[in-house]
Amino acid sequence: MTTTSTDATSTDASVLRTDYQRAVAAYWNTNRNDPVNLELGHVDGLYHHHYGIGEYDPSVLEGPPETRDDRIIREMHRLETMQADVLLDNLGRIAPTDRLMDGGSGRGGTSFMAHQRFGCRVDGVTISEYQVGFANERASERGVDDTVRFHFRNMLDTGFDAGCMRGIWTNETTMYVDLFELYAEFSRLLSFGGRYVCITGCYNDVTGGRSKSVSRIDEHYTCNIHPRSEYFKAMAANGLVPINVLDLTGQTIPYWELRAKSPVATGIEEPFLTAYREGSFHYLLIAADRV
Repeated sequence: MTTTSTDATSTDASVLRTDYQRAVAAYWNTNRNDPVNLELGHVDGLYHHHYGIGEYDPSVLEGPPETRDDRIIREMHRLETMQADVLLDNLGRIAPTDRLMDGGSGRGGTSFMAHQRFGCRVDGVTISEYQVGFANERASERGVDDTVRFHFRNMLDTGFDAGCMRGIWTNETTMYVDLFELYAEFSRLLSFGGRYVCITGCYNDVTGGRSKSVSRIDEHYTCNIHPRSEYFKAMAANGLVPINVLDLTGQTIPYWELRAKSPVATGIEEPFLTAYREGSFHYLLIAADRV
């Protein structure tokens, strides 16, 4: 049974400041048995809350039908983990003495991967108390709870000391917040020369607004997908200078094609595929330095 672990000074009132934030927190607190996250995480104990990139192995769709679902789940998880590896590749040089923050950390998968790779302290923040408890239990099981910790905090106002972070990332979480507020806080937290990495879905300004498919994604996840331009405007306003921008759209389409054939398909796969293929939706990685 998963218990809830929170910061001693954190309360619902101090962390969840708007009706929308309370609605988002309630969504993730009650959607704790979502098989898309849990079944894939059971493969190796890394529980992600994001999607995947890369070509899938078509052989997983062949072979004995009684093991087909398991093969697909394992392959989807491999693509998820590949996505997290690409994100971490873009953090630059991280020393064991550095400190990292995972903004909107979910069940902690990328945080554990970062600690395993860099050996440094990692703090995850999320407004879901359930996710905090789940992730902290996984940290204890892994024997890393002294250096990987998850906090019930709002990433718009974390309460951490200014300049204490060498790196920060958000992995498909920025569509729940105002980007100018978010990057003001991240700019405060990052030391000079520190690195912020974002992977996100954003709608294409060239198409003139949210397409029907993008609007369906918003409705499904109770989020507010931003236009591509908003990311760069908000970064520029807060001393974050992009050093690398990768369009991962083509690389994420195979993941969604495989997910549509999987036992954990939810019906949202078609809006994602339509939006990506028609060009109204982009899947971007942006790496930016604090100056």
